[in-house]
Amino acid sequence: MLTAEATGVCVICPTPFTPDGALDERSAATMTEAYVAAGASALTILGIMGEAPKLDAEEAMRLVRIVLKHAGGLPVIVGVSAPGYAPMKALAQRAMEAGAAGVMIAPPTGLRGDDATLSWLQGAAAAVAPAPWVLQDFPQANGVHLSPRVIAALAADPRCVMLKAEDWPGLDKITTLKAMMAKGEMRRIAMFGGNGGLFLPEEIARGNDGVMTGYAFPELLVRVVGLVKAGQMDAAMDAFEPHLPLIRTEHQPGLGLAVRKYVLTRRGIIAHPTIRAPGPKLSDATRAEVDAMLARLARRDPVAMKMAAE
Repeated sequence: MLTAEATGVCVICPTPFTPDGALDERSAATMTEAYVAAGASALTILGIMGEAPKLDAEEAMRLVRIVLKHAGGLPVIVGVSAPGYAPMKALAQRAMEAGAAGVMIAPPTGLRGDDATLSWLQGAAAAVAPAPWVLQDFPQANGVHLSPRVIAALAADPRCVMLKAEDWPGLDKITTLKAMMAKGEMRRIAMFGGNGGLFLPEEIARGNDGVMTGYAFPELLVRVVGLVKAGQMDAAMDAFEPHLPLIRTEHQPGLGLAVRKYVLTRRGIIAHPTIRAPGPKLSDATRAEVDAMLARLARRDPVAMKMAAE
């Protein structure tokens, strides 16, 4: 089971599709194995970048079972966010019965004020019981701001074991929450960053336990987290900075997942870059720009050099 002591790199997995839009089960298996080999400490599926709303309930469970089968024992977190409690409860129950380590919850759009937000999320936590759960704080996606007071109140639930901290700007919020934990004003839970890894070194330096994102070079995430935790910030930045152009390009709203799937296809991690309709497609100009970034990266990073050679 997922616990509040989690650390490292939890890779957000995309959902692979064949060119005709069907679930690509073979790619789901190879993708999972690739992330395990890259040094992931956990995996998350059916998140915002997993195109979860485009899957029906049976497809979602097929993906859950494939990833669990090939995860090599790593904890697998299943995103169960939905506008209402009934589908959250159903997916959480089935995923946990299949062997998931926990579930992730984000509030829906439309919530206003601390009291309404807290009430809705407490209801969601009750709906997914007895699963351990991750709270996703991502106002850029849903417009819901989670104040430190609300997060502390939710963390009082012993099944709330992790915060995915994606507020932006969010570094000072990380510092505030860690100080609340140190003073006993908030129960200690794991804190992982997101946002494509854009602020990964700083987030770890501020006290985050790890990162939960799907950047197409998870090996880089593992390396940076390890270096910062070892007190080697300069070395971490030296490793991180060559990847920033691609991280930035992957993080574009609306287009980022298409970029990420294209790079994962080039790496051989998935077989096709398909986004299930409705979704964006990369233009020839954008593909050329990404190829140029990969070529530059290959001159500076051994993992990318291996990709270029193949």
